[in-house]
Amino acid sequence: MIQTVAWVVSLIVMLIMTAVFGVVVLKSTERRDYEPIKKKWYKARSLYGAVLIIVMLAVTIYTLRDLPYNQPVYSAGAGPTVVEVEAMQFGWEISQTEFKVGEPIEFRVTSQDVNHGFGLYDDEMNMVTQTQAMPDYTNDVYITFDEPGTYEILCLEYCGLAHHVMTAEIIVTE
Repeated sequence: MIQTVAWVVSLIVMLIMTAVFGVVVLKSTERRDYEPIKKKWYKARSLYGAVLIIVMLAVTIYTLRDLPYNQPVYSAGAGPTVVEVEAMQFGWEISQTEFKVGEPIEFRVTSQDVNHGFGLYDDEMNMVTQTQAMPDYTNDVYITFDEPGTYEILCLEYCGLAHHVMTAEIIVTE
């Protein structure tokens, strides 16, 4: 859903920019005598600039208000199932790989050697979540699976010649 919104907004902005550039190109062929800009246009330009800044600030605050993404949600005070994930060339060491639908999970992702990307995909290869796996640092990813199935973990950061075989599976049951 968010990807669709981002795509549509980007497309609209690109169309508006294309239209503005088109108008400028068409107007550039007209010859006119120079006329000094009237003071009222300076005021209008300042007003438009201020309005644009306020609108962009509002959009930024609105779209980022839920940071950090995937905040943990615990039911009845119970904490999530903590899963230790350690990346290494060219595999994953995962403390638990079977979960139940609705079970809150916290993946603690780190690396033994170089940077790796922890990408979790559903059975249709849609990305569910992702984070970096870095040596000497742990990233936490919170997720609650809504649907049963087999989820695949892929490395998203090129880490060497066998990068393409760096996969693992997670099974989610009812």
